[in-house]
Amino acid sequence: MKADILKLRHYCAYQERCHSEVREKCYELGLRGDDTEQAIAHLVEEGFLNEERFAKAFAGGKFRMQQWGRRKISMALQQKQVSDYCIRKGLAEIDPDDYDATLRSLAEKKYHQLRSEQPLRRQLKTVQFLLQRGFETDLAKAAVQAVCGK
Repeated sequence: MKADILKLRHYCAYQERCHSEVREKCYELGLRGDDTEQAIAHLVEEGFLNEERFAKAFAGGKFRMQQWGRRKISMALQQKQVSDYCIRKGLAEIDPDDYDATLRSLAEKKYHQLRSEQPLRRQLKTVQFLLQRGFETDLAKAAVQAVCGK
């Protein structure tokens, strides 16, 4: 058990983790039932595991590095069984001005890539692209309208 805790500490110290990832790692190490829960509680007490900190790091990273929208980030965090409170805290880390600038930049780039398409089809494909990236429908439509209006 002591060696497993050391492995879990290293696992959590390497990068931020959520509870479900640590629980999975416990299963890989052969821990079951109460041993898993004790290990997780121990890591939380020592500060190696903090789901709010994970959500903030995840949301910020996915937005900055992969340019995901709030909806896609939220869905990914839900898939990792992160609480709604932590998801809200994570999404709050995204600066609204940066979010709008990224949305506009992606819309412009995609719209100009589709030069060969008819205007209406071009707009539709750009909106669909932004929706796949996880941006909200109304914001995506507004961004495409702004690009078309130039």
